[in-house]
Amino acid sequence: VMARILIIEDEKAIRNVLRNILMNEDKSHQVFEAEDGEMGLNQLTENTFDLVLCDIKMPKKDGIEVLEFIMKRYGDTPTVMISGHGDIDTAVACIKRGAYDYIAKPPDLNRLVTTIRQAIDRKTLLHENKRLRKKVDNKFAMIGKSKSLENVRSIIKKVAPTDARVLINGPNGSGKEIVANQLHQLSARSKQYFIEVNCAAIPSELIESELFGHIKGSFTSAIKDRKGKFELANGGTLFLDEIGDMSLSAQAKVLRALQENRITPVGSGKSIPVDVRIIAATNKNLKKEIEEGRFREDLYHRLSVIVIDVPPLNSRKQDIPELIDHFLNNLTDQGFAPKAFTQEAIDHLKSADWTGNVRELRNVVERLHILGSNPVLLKEASKYS
Repeated sequence: VMARILIIEDEKAIRNVLRNILMNEDKSHQVFEAEDGEMGLNQLTENTFDLVLCDIKMPKKDGIEVLEFIMKRYGDTPTVMISGHGDIDTAVACIKRGAYDYIAKPPDLNRLVTTIRQAIDRKTLLHENKRLRKKVDNKFAMIGKSKSLENVRSIIKKVAPTDARVLINGPNGSGKEIVANQLHQLSARSKQYFIEVNCAAIPSELIESELFGHIKGSFTSAIKDRKGKFELANGGTLFLDEIGDMSLSAQAKVLRALQENRITPVGSGKSIPVDVRIIAATNKNLKKEIEEGRFREDLYHRLSVIVIDVPPLNSRKQDIPELIDHFLNNLTDQGFAPKAFTQEAIDHLKSADWTGNVRELRNVVERLHILGSNPVLLKEASKYS
């Protein structure tokens, strides 16, 4: 792994030894040097580093001051302290202050190489975790400042910390999954699993096995025991998307599970206790479905303790410029070259009819980003939307 490494050490001989070790370890490393603490701080201010090797006793600024600066400003940059034999207690104190490790002088080659590798790997892992977290946060971000969206945010803020069941209504592509995810992330269950089941995508004969699990031999293809989504979500949140498409027999079993907080796997006579928060979503009018005998009224009342209506994009068109910016930033994060839209193109997209809601807008922005010029022009926005 190519890394930018800063050596802060007042003894030139030690600096040379460290540089040679680093370059022999990986010739792609970029190695920078500073001969005292003050120069080290200047380098840290002007550049970013993947690893710092820092002596403890130095003129002008000592290693402790440098470490404190790094921990305060660049806390995820691993810092390995270099200590003389009399500095071991100080080195241990440095670990308590956040240093990654310490190396005694003269440096032991094998120990130093191992420490450097592990420190760089840790930095890479932290960076990757941050990137993935940002990706997840971006995917489930609620973008816009319209009054209808602010109202949704306000309800989420009040409801999320409770265990109240929530029914999310809204057309396809409007962001019901984002609302469900926000409810989970802002709840006391956020460290546990968020399990999603798309009830419309699972054949009715398999939905019970999907939700409650099954035991080996309970039906032809049941070649081994399998946990259902209720059990997998135990302690966390279960999101039943498109609940309006669930069969009546599955609805009856879900109702029973909600009443008893217990489930029975298909083919088993033994029930299992579960502690799950249920969030459901639908693009259907469930009251109409109840009238026509396709949805159980008792289940509806169990699910709809709190109802959140997600507005269609056509009712919050003032959010479109901000959504376009968000999608463009996401594409740049994925490695696409940055691209802008002309004001005329944005105005055209604001006036368009978005029957497919936010999902349709995202697809159009992606299409224009790939096929359009930079900046994207009105004639292109008209052609591809």
